[in-house]
Amino acid sequence: MTMTGKERAELRAHANRLTATVHAGQHGLTGALFHSLDDALRTRELVKVVLGKQGELSAKEAAGQLAGAVNAEVIQVIGKTVTVYRHNPQIERKRGDAPPWVV
Repeated sequence: MTMTGKERAELRAHANRLTATVHAGQHGLTGALFHSLDDALRTRELVKVVLGKQGELSAKEAAGQLAGAVNAEVIQVIGKTVTVYRHNPQIERKRGDAPPWVV
């Protein structure tokens, strides 16, 4: 399922207030990083990732690999910060509740 531009813009607006939850270390894109991102997406849906040195990969390429590995969508890439989103239908939502990424 691909997102509309309007949905993506709304998530970008929410992402401005988020702090990074996942940090890629000096070892780059590792299995542990993918696992950590997957866990964060399961509970929060919208997650910011700060990238370290990725070797030959650009931030956009790294973002694409991250999103592909955890079945998420890249919302935005700004410098070394990537925001990804994955909807979790198991999170209970009530009308008027804050989204799961607002803690």
